[in-house]
Amino acid sequence: MGSMGGDNDGRSRGRSRVGSSDSLFPAFHDDVALNCLVWVRLSDYVSLARVNRKFNSLIKRGDLYKLRKQMGISEHWVYVVCDPRGWEAFDPSTKKWMKLPKIPCDECFKHSDKESLAVGSELLVFGRELMEFAIWKYSLVRRNWIKCRSMNLPRCLFASSSSGSIAVVAGGSDKNGNVLKSAELYNSELGNWELLPDMNSPRKLCSGFFLDGKFYVIGGMSSPTEPLTSGEEYDFQTREWKKIEGMYPNENRAAQAPPLVAVVDNQLYAVEYLTNMVKRYNKETNKWKVLGRLPVRADSSNGWGLAFKACGDQLLVVGGQRGPEGEGIVLNSWRPNSGVNGGALFWEVLDVKENAGVFVYNCAVMGC
Repeated sequence: MGSMGGDNDGRSRGRSRVGSSDSLFPAFHDDVALNCLVWVRLSDYVSLARVNRKFNSLIKRGDLYKLRKQMGISEHWVYVVCDPRGWEAFDPSTKKWMKLPKIPCDECFKHSDKESLAVGSELLVFGRELMEFAIWKYSLVRRNWIKCRSMNLPRCLFASSSSGSIAVVAGGSDKNGNVLKSAELYNSELGNWELLPDMNSPRKLCSGFFLDGKFYVIGGMSSPTEPLTSGEEYDFQTREWKKIEGMYPNENRAAQAPPLVAVVDNQLYAVEYLTNMVKRYNKETNKWKVLGRLPVRADSSNGWGLAFKACGDQLLVVGGQRGPEGEGIVLNSWRPNSGVNGGALFWEVLDVKENAGVFVYNCAVMGC
């Protein structure tokens, strides 16, 4: 048999030899051990990191997350703020809630209105400090909060969405209240922001999503009294925006939340606030079709305090309810591939968080 050549010392690119004292599993090469460990649930990573120093280093370097991405393995966690105690993460597969560390921010940021976005293995939280806008990011790999690099043109009330390790924000208002038409791309692997070409129209209180490999912005306001029913499509190949008239026929009002939209299996869904109905968009006809009713009311608060998100192959609705036992936040899900039964959607209750109020301040879904 041929010799191992450069592997005679028991290492190749940092791999430990079988049975070495510093191997992950004494009976296996580390590459074999890694292929086993990628199937461990994310909720067990904290326990895994406590096994020994090598496991701890493995988790903190993010190697397992990168390997999971390469192998197409992902879990979806729901990150929510529904009371002043801060962010919590919910794992739908285990029905477990986990508290995140508190953001080490100043009092101004703590009490300001915030927006959130999950991209890669990071949770970005946008808010305002005393003199300027600020972004804090939580790293699932390091399990801590750090200050994120600012946008080139800081803003609030913008459209946003993510795809893999990148995210796009567009429109919004600057600190002086000017409505913007600029857009930026965030790369979570590099931690930087890149300016994109401007949209055709300035807009705030709008929503964004990825569809067919392109980024879209719909709805919003061009001024305090001018609602927009158009959408805009950004093509990453041509680096151009295309306006789509009538893409969002429900006019926004200043008191209303931005459009509640989500994409599942490359299909766009939205909530109509006034009727509490879920609709599906037809890309070919530029029309919407009513599917069925939400499991909670959106009309009572003009769409605020309710989250409507994609969570893998499910649509997720996170909202409050009042009952005999008090107030609570309910997580409901519906799988679009299950179809519509007689004009009704079958919503499954994933969990009820008791005594958490009835208002969802921020919500983001991370898949990694």
